[in-house]
Formats: sequence, structure tokens, C-alpha cells
Amino acid sequence: MPDLFSDAGTSEPSALTGFAGNRLHRWSEKRSEASVPDALTDPRARLLLVGAGRAVLRPNGTVADPWFDVAAAKALGTTMDEAVLLGYEDGGTPVLAASANPEALPDDLKAIDYRSIYVQGLLDEPALGALAQGAALISWHDTHRFCSRCGHRSAIADGGYKRVCPNCNAQHFPRTDPVVIMLSVTADDRHCLLGRSPHFPEGMYSCLAGFVEPGETIENAVRRETEEEAGITVGRVAYHASQPWPFPHTLMIGCYCEALTETIRVDDELEDARWFTRQEVLAVLDGHGGTGLKMPPRGAIASLLVRDWAATQ
Repeated sequence: MPDLFSDAGTSEPSALTGFAGNRLHRWSEKRSEASVPDALTDPRARLLLVGAGRAVLRPNGTVADPWFDVAAAKALGTTMDEAVLLGYEDGGTPVLAASANPEALPDDLKAIDYRSIYVQGLLDEPALGALAQGAALISWHDTHRFCSRCGHRSAIADGGYKRVCPNCNAQHFPRTDPVVIMLSVTADDRHCLLGRSPHFPEGMYSCLAGFVEPGETIENAVRRETEEEAGITVGRVAYHASQPWPFPHTLMIGCYCEALTETIRVDDELEDARWFTRQEVLAVLDGHGGTGLKMPPRGAIASLLVRDWAATQ
């Protein structure tokens, strides 16, 4: 019988992406209505304060402190009614997230958007991973306060991992949106396909991406999105890595795919798309391209896909 894990390697590529370093023990099977109240009574409890796509931080040079105890969070006007329990650190310290108002902060605190936090390296990997979890949950609660079945206001339950409607008893659970992000390579493995969206920074090219639709496999989503955005027909698809992406609650599924055609026809989602040689990619990654081209920042799964392909020979 073949070894199912013979090609898995000893380290997971996903662990090298931003927001993937969450080390909390979630203990999901132990969540109950008492989870958050019990956690908040623990004097060791630590909270992340997030809202409107930003986290509240204490800047400290090139890094920042994202943690608040219960008293400090309440002093900022944060209510604990809809705090969510993220999990427990080694040793049993509870970690939670709560919604904050980023517009009313004292001078020693800053509300910084999630993308800037990870690009600038303001948090260590465990804190950044916890931020992805907390930001996704708080965003979902902020936009799902009413029952989608009857319209009645719902109530938070199970430590923040469920909302229950007191009117019709419907139960609603946090969502994670799957997105495929893929690097197409030519059959001879000498070129990769990168595209440019109008909202990208000047000169930046990245992998193509798109949401997985209902009733669709990951492989077929890769094929559909590549053909829709760039007019390229794709054959084989191989999974490589995934990344939590709190914008607002997405799971990026990174794949490589084999291009069966090479003529590019961009749709209105892209400003441009082109084939890059491995040498061109390596030159841009090393900062010696001299062309003004840029690749996605380290920590983005698109960067991982491009770097790992470029490193193969």
C-alpha cells in the first residue's frame, strides 16, 4: 500500500504564511454557555480588542502589544456581553476577543488595520494567528446580529461560536469563506502566470484567486477562475498550502495548476496578466529585477506559492 504521506514532508508550507501561527488550545468540544463568563473571571485572562478591520495596539518601537486585561478593556468602553473565547495558552491562560471602538482611544493606543499589522511585523506569529481567529469571529457577529430565518435579534452562545434566535430557535454558526488562489505553470514548468488587479500597489503582480462556489470542488474552482480571469485552460491541479485571511473571514487555499493553453485573455477583474520566467521571478524576489515589478509581501500565500515554485529546478 502506498504511503499517503510520502510527499508531505516534515514541515507544512501553510505554517510559513501570515496569520497561521495560532497556538491556542481551542478545546471546541468543551465550549458551553459558561465558557466566556468563566474565562473573564480568571485574573490571567487576556483580550484582543478588534473592530472595523483594525486592532487596538500599544506601539513599542518596531513591535506592538495587543493584549489587555479585563479591567483595561472595560476602561476603554469595551463591553463583555459579546466577547468570544479563542482558547487557552499552555498553562491555562484564557484568551478572548471583544469588539472595540477604534475611533475613541487614548494617545498611547493605536488602531491599526490587520494588513498593516502583518506586513509591518508588529505582532509575533502566535498573536497574529490569534488575531485572525478573533477578527473573523467578531466580524461575523457584527454582521449577523439578526436571525436570517425570522428577522428577530439573535443571541450569542457557546463562547461565541454560535448565535441562537430566541424567537424561532434557529441556530447560526460562524462562516469561513473558501477562496482558491493559484499559480498556473506551463507544461514545461518554465513560466508561471501572474496577474495585476487595478487595486494593487504600483508594479505588483500576484496569483489569480476567486471564491469557491456552492457545489464546486477546489480543483474545478481553480480551473474556472483561471479561465474566467485569464482565458487559460487548466488541467492538473495540486494543493500546496492554506492561509487564514481575516478579510473578513476567509480561508485561502493555495494550489498549483498546469496550463493547457498559453494565450492570455484578461477579463474586467484584471488590469493585466502575463507569463513570467523563473529567472524573472527570482530577480524580482531578490530585488535585482530593475523593472519596477513587485511580488506580494512575505507572509501572503501568493508569495509562498511564487517563491516555492521559483526555488524548484
